[in-house]
Amino acid sequence: MAESKETPKSDKNDKKPKAWFNTSWPIVILVLTFIVFQLLFSGKYTQKAGQREIEEMVMNHDIEKIIVINEEQAEIYLWADSIKSGRYPDFAEQRSFGLQPQRPHYYHTFGTVELFQEFFEAAQDKAGYTEDDRIYLEYQKRKDYLATFLGVILPFLIIALLWIYFMRRMAGGGGAGGAGNIFSVGKSKAQIFDKDTHIKTNFSDVAGLEEAKTEVMEIVDFLKNPKKYTSLGGKIPKGALLVGPPGTGKTLLAKAVAGEANVPFFSISGSDFVEMFVGVGASRVRDLFKQAKEKAPCIVFIDEIDAVGRARGRNPNFGANDERENTLNQLLTEMDGFGTNSGVIILAATNRADILDKALLRAGRFDRQIHVELPDIKEREAIFKVHLRPIKLEAEFDVAFLAKQTPGFSGADIANVCNEAALIAARGNKTVVEKQDFLDAIDRIIGGLEKKNKIISMEEKRTIAYHEAGHATVSWLLEHASPLLKVTIIPRGKALGAAWYLPEERSISTREHIFDELAYALGGRAAEELVIGKISTGALSDLEKVTKQAYAMVAYFGMSDAVGNMSYYDSSGQSEYGFTKPYSEKTAELIDSEAKKIVEQSYNKAKEVISANIDGLRQLAEQLLEKEVIFSEDLERIFGKRKGDHSRDLTDDKHLPEIPAATEATAITESPVTPETTAASENIDTPAAPASPAEHGE
Repeated sequence: MAESKETPKSDKNDKKPKAWFNTSWPIVILVLTFIVFQLLFSGKYTQKAGQREIEEMVMNHDIEKIIVINEEQAEIYLWADSIKSGRYPDFAEQRSFGLQPQRPHYYHTFGTVELFQEFFEAAQDKAGYTEDDRIYLEYQKRKDYLATFLGVILPFLIIALLWIYFMRRMAGGGGAGGAGNIFSVGKSKAQIFDKDTHIKTNFSDVAGLEEAKTEVMEIVDFLKNPKKYTSLGGKIPKGALLVGPPGTGKTLLAKAVAGEANVPFFSISGSDFVEMFVGVGASRVRDLFKQAKEKAPCIVFIDEIDAVGRARGRNPNFGANDERENTLNQLLTEMDGFGTNSGVIILAATNRADILDKALLRAGRFDRQIHVELPDIKEREAIFKVHLRPIKLEAEFDVAFLAKQTPGFSGADIANVCNEAALIAARGNKTVVEKQDFLDAIDRIIGGLEKKNKIISMEEKRTIAYHEAGHATVSWLLEHASPLLKVTIIPRGKALGAAWYLPEERSISTREHIFDELAYALGGRAAEELVIGKISTGALSDLEKVTKQAYAMVAYFGMSDAVGNMSYYDSSGQSEYGFTKPYSEKTAELIDSEAKKIVEQSYNKAKEVISANIDGLRQLAEQLLEKEVIFSEDLERIFGKRKGDHSRDLTDDKHLPEIPAATEATAITESPVTPETTAASENIDTPAAPASPAEHGE
């Protein structure tokens, strides 16, 4: 992402003053009080003394007084001169605080007061104490208030303070919907971006998507200049839904709106409304719109709205009272219900618009749908320029060349290509990123990492070579097939071989186009049968794609004379959880037979092409076994210039082959096509999306 313009920091005077009281203060004060009490009243200079030590103190006339506490313990105080005499070194450095009372030097515990008194009197008699020198025991009753407080009151006080603390925390962070906040579980979790937390992304960071940017810029312009529209009686759309494949820049476009609008921007994901508690989703929707109305004019962005906006009555949990439906009902009411949302504009993004509820898509809620499609060649060039800004490139780098090599790539894919190229260049200790690094990065992303050390027997390698040569031969000799650019038998990812094509970027495909594509997809299996005499599992991915595309021709595109101009494709997704097919068993048998007929015709066509050019196929396969990688120039040298070839217009460097991720656009969908690979485990997500079959393998 390119750097954008810096935004001025908000004025410090706009910030709210912090509260002078904090709920943590009582605990801090309590701890400090306990420490002070310990220092002032709990200092321990006292040591325990037995009867022998007490008798020696009496013999030396060192005892000043003895106080009996609660008839349990005797506190012994010595004369200051006796301490200075050195007979008691433990108390030579004794100090006390000003507020701290005098501490006894020794203490002695006894069983009964009478026995201790008899012992002490006998010791004094033995030492020769006169009546004037005799020490008499003093008796005191004491209560340890601190111990009582710490032992009885303090636990209850701590529990009460903790309860108050957690209650304040649970009741406090409601607006933010803090984690673990049971009392604010129904509060909105939307992030609020305003002048204090301004987003730096703007429309200059969004390359391509010109039509989509025009639509959303109109919304931004309305927020900045509302009189321009209201003076003519117009009203800005209440909501706009961004629809498009993953990675095309829907969320990025919303970020740019947040950075350009200079109004409060609420950002939330559709999954944030879904919670395990009943009624929480609806409560969060109410709280979100309540906050939005308070800050109007503002924008509310709901990312991945299909998490909560799925059509009602189509949940796979049959018969369940779905919390998601209650949340959707509340969302519908808030967006356009009995109340008004003046100044609140809703933006939402999804890549599954077909499953959204019709009530959500109607005018008045989402007045317009903004389609964010895969970028064309000019838009890809603009996206490359954005992502290439921080990358150190070689001199006179051709960005348009990269745009031609990446049909079907989304903005996220292009960003990944740029990053991967920089990593490859750094791995090679280069000071700049070169064109070959980008081609290697495209190779890496499409086909996976090369596995040059994979152990493959010579027989398997020969089978793979003829398989790939079969694809290359048929695609080169058929007029409507995609032009081949590179063939390799080096294992890459899960594939044992791969072939790269550069399909024409067209919006519709004719029957002739699809038949030629089916034929060259089956060229590998045909070459195995005609040359080697045995077929292998290497065509699994080819057969899977061909079968799906043949069924699409019959059941979706009406390209079968027997079935006629009928289409059983459900673009609305209504039959997603249905148990019945939209046609009879007789029609199903007809569709099966017609699809099989199309595959057989395509296979026979591939065999005819290979049989007529068997020598060129063998030469090409042997060259593959020798070099492991061949390019379009090698095919041109063997078979001559390709009929209807436009690839020469797309390349400007014979030594740097084009390595694209091909895209076959159709009337229903545009499906990015990876290179032909020998990978038996490859899967196709959408059987209804006809695409140029380009993967086959072991």
